[in-house]
Formats: sequence, C-alpha cells, structure tokens
Amino acid sequence: MTLTMLAVFLGHVLLGLPLFIALLTTAFVGFLFVDFSMIPRMMPQQFFGGINVFSLMAIPLFILAGNLMNVSGLTERLMGFARLIVGHLRGGMGHVNVVSSVFFAGVNGSAVADTSALGSLLVPAMEKEGYSRAFAAGLTAGSSLIGPIIPPSIFMILYASLTNTSVGDLFLAGVVPGLLLGIAFMGMNAWYAWRHRLPKSAQLPSLGQLGLAFMAALPALIAPFIIVAGIVLGFVTPTESGALTALYVALCGVVLGGLRLKECWKAILDTARLTSAIFLIMAASATISWLLSYAQVPEQFVSLLSPYVDNSVVILLLLSAITFVTGMFMEEVSALMLLTPIFAPVAMMAGIDPIHLGIIITLNITIALITPPLGACVFVAAAVSRLEIVSLFRTIWPFVLTAIAVLILLILFPPLTLWLPTLLG
Repeated sequence: MTLTMLAVFLGHVLLGLPLFIALLTTAFVGFLFVDFSMIPRMMPQQFFGGINVFSLMAIPLFILAGNLMNVSGLTERLMGFARLIVGHLRGGMGHVNVVSSVFFAGVNGSAVADTSALGSLLVPAMEKEGYSRAFAAGLTAGSSLIGPIIPPSIFMILYASLTNTSVGDLFLAGVVPGLLLGIAFMGMNAWYAWRHRLPKSAQLPSLGQLGLAFMAALPALIAPFIIVAGIVLGFVTPTESGALTALYVALCGVVLGGLRLKECWKAILDTARLTSAIFLIMAASATISWLLSYAQVPEQFVSLLSPYVDNSVVILLLLSAITFVTGMFMEEVSALMLLTPIFAPVAMMAGIDPIHLGIIITLNITIALITPPLGACVFVAAAVSRLEIVSLFRTIWPFVLTAIAVLILLILFPPLTLWLPTLLG
C-alpha cells in the first residue's frame, strides 16, 4: 500500500498537479487498500479536522507580522543596523546578509519570505562589493534557513500541534541552533571574502552612528522578545502572541510613517494567499497521516528501526537522512505533517527528547528549502538575482553542506538544543 501511494504521489507531482490535489488523490488510493466504504465519511472528516486546531491560527498572524514589517520599512531599518555592525568587515555585505536574516527571523519565521525580502536588496549590493552573483544568491538562500529556526517558526508550531509539545520550549530550543547557523554562514562568507580579497570598509562606524541605527531598528528588535517572553512566561498563547506581534508591527509602521492603507491591504492579501496554500496542504497531509496511522505504518516503521533504538545518535541520523531525501521531492509542510507522526514513536522508544527531535526535524525540513529539485528558496533567490535556476542549483551545495554540518553538530550534542529550555524551564 505504502509503495503504491508513493508512486501515485510522485506521478501526480511530475504531472504538475497542485500539491494538495496530489495528496488527496494519494489518500484516496490508500483508502481503496484499507476500506473503500470509509472514503465518504473519513476523508472529509480528516481533511477539515486536520486544520481545526486552535494553535494553528498563529501561523497566518506571524506571516502577517512579517509582511507588515516588509511594507512598513522596518526591514530596511534592521538592514541598516546590521550594516553598521558588520559592514566594515572584509566581505561586509555578506555578513550583513546573514545578520539581517537573524534579525528578520525573529518576526516572520518563514525562509521564503526572508529570501524574497532581503534578496532583492542585498544581492545587487553584494555584487557591487565584488561578490559573484551566484554566491550572493546562494548566501541569501542559505542564510534564509535561519528564519524557521529562530522563533517564531511556522514549522515548530506545526510540529507542536502534531506531538502535543510546548511551543514555548520549542521556540527557546531554536535560539542557539539558529545562531549557530548564522555563525556557520558568516564563517563561510569570511572564507570567500579572504579568498577573493574583497575590500574592507574605509572606516569603523562611530558610537553615535551605531546609537542612531540601533534606535531606528529598536521597534523591530523588540518584536522577538514580545513573542518569546509572552509565550514562555505564560502571559499569552502562541495564537495570542501572533496577534499581539502583528498589532505591534502595524502600530510601529503607522507611528513611523511607513505603513499606509494601501501597503496594509497588500500585506493582508499576501498573507491570505500564503496561508490558504499552507492550510490546504496541511489538511490534505492530515488525511494521509490519519490513514497511515490507521494502517499501523508507524508501528511497522518502529519495528524496522528497533535494532538501533539503543543508540539515539544513529536513530537521529537515520531519521535525518529519510527527512532530507523526502524533503528534496516533497513540499516542506507536507513532509513535516507526514513524517512527524511516524518518527515520534521511534524517537520516544529511543529516549530522545521530543524538543530535541522537533529542532532536528525542523532543521531537516528547512534544509530541504535549498536542495534540488524543489528547493523553494533557491527558486526565489534565482528570481530576485536574475540567475538561471539550473546554474544556482549547481552552486548551492556548499551552503547545503554547511547547514548539514550544523545539523550533525546538534545531533551529536543535544545540550546545544536543550540548554536554553532547561535553563528557563
């Protein structure tokens, strides 16, 4: 049954059908194997029930906050502050790219939005500084992976809804891995700048300049603390935190004069389009997840990996390899929704902390955003940098390997993930 469903799904994807239709057709074929009479009753029930989860309401609110941040000018303020902090270093614009992604990640949580918002501004600036366009586009796509790791994170909210895990703990656990990703990409950029002898900035910024840039960016820098502190301290739920953040960003945009009614309406429409696509995929994926659970596929997978349960590192490496390959050929939300219910029992049997598992799965799913042939961030980076997609896919692999190195580091040293939730828990 499983192999037939996989073949049907891949066939529909290759035909270019919308992803949620491919998923629903795959579910229909699966029900034919299990019990045909269940189709009229269970398919609609699981389709709508899969998105009838209160915590998922946070997703459109965080997306809206990120879109409002873009149209209100707050993103440019963050980039200006990042430019003064690291722009004077050799290869400064590359460092600005990574640091801006770290700042932007604290509000949006979407790698694709990060690539789109920052790439159109930073790729031309990096090219002027002496970078090749391919490296600039690759670094933009690579550093955007920080977005879903540093809180808030759409993927973490989905994982929490599937495993009944604390969103606040997941958000805290993502801080150190996200910063490690940033350090890794900055190290890669520093090597490139040294190798190609890129120029340094003429002078260091003065304290006055730093102070002015910090004050200009402060309204945007406060947003991540509102999100994390509110959830961790129990003042708000993730959904309420998303609403509070969107309201806060909107008020900042109005007060600072960058947000008008036209821009606000555009942000709302963009949020509606993206949210609709995500929720359709989630609903269709939930239908398949229920079917696989009903057919006891997770139990079969557990028995398959049972010889390795005494070694949590081996289990995580195996799960990561499966997730990596799956993510190369499947949309990321679908992969997360399908694999998490199968992987969670294996991880529990191996004694793996569900918070640690959540970060590992999230990072795996995120890396898929820059891997061929379906890496969404690479397509966006190619569009904003006006590069051939095939050319960019050939040059993206060093960035993929850098992210995988961070992933392996997190697998080998779980305290890197669990330290902050334990400290504040």
